[in-house]
Amino acid sequence: MFAELSITSNFSFLTGASHPEEYMDRAALIGLSAIAIADENSVAGIVRAHTRAREIGRLVRERQAFDAEHGLIGPPKPAHVPEPPRAPVGNVPRLIPAARLTFEDGPEMTVLPVDRQGWAHLCRLLSRGRLRAEKGSCHLRLTDLMEFAGGLHLVLHPPPEAGPGRKAWAGQAERVVRACAGNVHLMLAPVYDGQDVARFDRLAALAERMGVPTLASARPLMHHGRRRRMADVLTAIRTGTRVDDLGAAALANAEQRLRSEAELRRMLGPHAGAVDRAGELAARLDFSLDSLRYEYPSEVSEGETPEARLRRLAHKGLDWRYPGGAPEKVKKLLEHELTLIAKLKYEPYFLTVRDVVHFARSRNILCQGRGSAANSVVCYCLGVTSVSPEIGTMVFERFVSEARDEPPDIDVDFEHERREEVIQHIYQRYGRERAGLCATVIHYRGKRAIREVGAAMGLTQDTISALSSQLWGFFSTNGLEDARMREIGLDPADRRLRQTLELVFEINGFPRHLSQHVGGFIMTEGRLDELVPIENATMEDRTVICWDKDDIDSLGILKVDVLALGMLTCIRKAFDLLQMHHQKDWTLATLPPEDPVVYDMMCKADTIGVFQIESRAQMNFLPRMKPRNFYDLVIEVAIIRPGPIQGDMVHPYIRRRNGEEEVSFPSDALGQVLGKTLGVPLFQEQAMQIAIVGAGFTPEQADRLRRALATFKKHGHVGEFRTLFMRGMKKNGYDEDFAARCFGQIEGFGSYGFPESHAASFALLVYASAWIKCHHPGIFACALLNSQPMGFYAPAQIVRDAREHGVEVRPISINDSYWDNVMEPDGRGGLALRLGFRQIKGLKEEDIAWITAARGNGYLEVEDVWRRAGVGPAVLTRLAEADVFADIGLNRREALWAAKALMSDAPLPLFSGDLGGEMIHEPAALLPEMTLGEQVVEDFVAMRMTLRAHPMALLRHIVTPGASRVEESLTSL
Repeated sequence: MFAELSITSNFSFLTGASHPEEYMDRAALIGLSAIAIADENSVAGIVRAHTRAREIGRLVRERQAFDAEHGLIGPPKPAHVPEPPRAPVGNVPRLIPAARLTFEDGPEMTVLPVDRQGWAHLCRLLSRGRLRAEKGSCHLRLTDLMEFAGGLHLVLHPPPEAGPGRKAWAGQAERVVRACAGNVHLMLAPVYDGQDVARFDRLAALAERMGVPTLASARPLMHHGRRRRMADVLTAIRTGTRVDDLGAAALANAEQRLRSEAELRRMLGPHAGAVDRAGELAARLDFSLDSLRYEYPSEVSEGETPEARLRRLAHKGLDWRYPGGAPEKVKKLLEHELTLIAKLKYEPYFLTVRDVVHFARSRNILCQGRGSAANSVVCYCLGVTSVSPEIGTMVFERFVSEARDEPPDIDVDFEHERREEVIQHIYQRYGRERAGLCATVIHYRGKRAIREVGAAMGLTQDTISALSSQLWGFFSTNGLEDARMREIGLDPADRRLRQTLELVFEINGFPRHLSQHVGGFIMTEGRLDELVPIENATMEDRTVICWDKDDIDSLGILKVDVLALGMLTCIRKAFDLLQMHHQKDWTLATLPPEDPVVYDMMCKADTIGVFQIESRAQMNFLPRMKPRNFYDLVIEVAIIRPGPIQGDMVHPYIRRRNGEEEVSFPSDALGQVLGKTLGVPLFQEQAMQIAIVGAGFTPEQADRLRRALATFKKHGHVGEFRTLFMRGMKKNGYDEDFAARCFGQIEGFGSYGFPESHAASFALLVYASAWIKCHHPGIFACALLNSQPMGFYAPAQIVRDAREHGVEVRPISINDSYWDNVMEPDGRGGLALRLGFRQIKGLKEEDIAWITAARGNGYLEVEDVWRRAGVGPAVLTRLAEADVFADIGLNRREALWAAKALMSDAPLPLFSGDLGGEMIHEPAALLPEMTLGEQVVEDFVAMRMTLRAHPMALLRHIVTPGASRVEESLTSL
């Protein structure tokens, strides 16, 4: 049977016009035995096709089982009885991994790994080319191919039709044939220009002279001819032109698509033997992605086995966490978890996470683990998380389970200012060839699709902007596009506009390019670059692989998420300030728990700057929720999310919590699942449990549901499980309305559902940040300002909130401030917040370091700063505009005048004493005093904040009857 061995998918970005999954579906439909996704210098899309092939196989097996169960296997039905559509039984196409390589000094070719060694060589070959080029490029040479040719079969693409390139191709091709004798074919591929018959004759003669067999390929750019328009649009986007101006770069027809065996035989005529040779070669290629055996780093240390090392470190951590002796319940949980981890051989994974966290703690980098497996006794004892296992009721088997055979999931958040130290440590420890970050596939979504397709189709920028303004209307209201376009003044009957909108919908979800994952690290025992190609990231000193998190999940590859969190930076800086000024050595695990005063503050929605509960939605919800314990915070974190909100879970939960609605459960089984959330599903884990307990889902089906619920899922929808869910709930005796309501709530998680384990870890940071704000508002504000940019609120709002809490905030001073905001004695036994130079726009930390280092006993005038610190007049101007010289008697205008004088014709310091024996004295300028309004405006221009007056105070005499003067308005504040 014919196998198509040179397919270009849309992972040849802006070239291929079909998804890898679409090729696999089409191959199954037209009866191909195998296909090879061969993207340009890349294997980024093959896991998608591999996953789809497994899915087709599963559907075929399910259909066969259904037919056997219902007696449908037997004599064929009469011709007049329609057969329901089904996957082709017994013809699941096999995926052959491949890549189409382009060389700087050689012919283009499709490279097919014969075995596991061939795959390793292909990955190293691609890594070689990509690591010597910038992101998105690959520079390969024939010498690279010769080094890694073992285990690879090469299919040479046809030479140019004419010109000097054809002669160069001949010499390069002969070199390849000599080096790889017996493992080379020449491709016969139609061009569909009416000259294919003669072309096939010439290519066959060329192959005979070279001593290599021919091999047939349609060399498809799309799975179906209807994608021709999309292929032209992608070409226009790639080349930066309009579709109307593509000329010869546009496809002449829709023929370059996936072909059946019969079609290729008809086109090749007397050369149809090349079709057979394609099938024969595919049969000899034994390698499959299923044969990849990912080996996690063994983490053996000084001869100690991973199991022994994990057990030793866990028990050592138990003594550290419970110096007075651990409760018996915790000891039993620890032993239970260690036994299960050993059974599944996950010890190296937990040790890797522990070692990364240990490095961070040794550098005083605050970190906090979260994720499914993070909230466990083992991780608590290893120091990965500070969430006590006695909090909540989560069960370890939900996350590390024999039944599901899923890898554990632990994300570790680090201070956002210092995460790079951790990343570089991982690279140094494992080596660039053994560690790399996952990719993130950037897909066409919304505005980008409208902008780029609109430009390719020749729409004006005004029209593109108008279409973008109705983005959510177009993508959320099926069939109402005409009405939306009329609303914005566009003609829905316009042919070009209609085509554009159709193409926008079609390109939605297409991959645009690869970016790096926010922190998902892959580490291997052997060479990572023999498992998957490694390439440079845009960021310096970062290397990434070409597969994203969905791909590595599909292949069972473990990753460790090394993430950044601004609030951790803030909390660590607050802890440092508490140690400096109050001699209190707090950690996340040792903060006083369940402080009622802290919960009182949260109930009043006094949470500006507090992690996760600072948004307006959370501040509106807090007085209704009235959290009084840690688990209330877990729910608080999870409930104000798009998933629970869209699933209509918020109001029922509050009514039940406040006693306005009876808490009831349709069955005892579901009561056990939903008891702690009053019968309302709030967490992803509960959605899965409802499907298993209520609808009878198998663990495999529940896992597919979980993946569909994953945050920001790019492919697949939870709605495809509706029929199965409703049927299962009905079979188990649940009311149809209740089942529909349950599924509607679960479906809400398709937008954004929060796992309970993540919510518990975040809740700890909520409590920690709230505790600091409640008991030390000045230190909290200082740490928050020093951790910007982060959070919802600008520095002006943070400062105003601190002052409302009784904190004295002092202005930036040339003699008292540093780069960071600091706490200093207020003269009354307390602390005042002194603003730092970092609040001034346009300043560099390096310049401020010179100013503070040369300050000595203080500066007396602007020229002192210039002379002693050596900073330029432009820096002095910035300082003067921020009014930092006020404490040495210079107002803003006087300081600015002095700084500007230095920028013009000020004497050099060497001659500042006298010039020609005479002193030069310039009369002082008479500068008018600035009004309060002018001062406030200049403060915001220079620092985005002011300590003088709220801007609205200047308008109070206008909006408040009876007040005619600004001073009266300020007095009334």
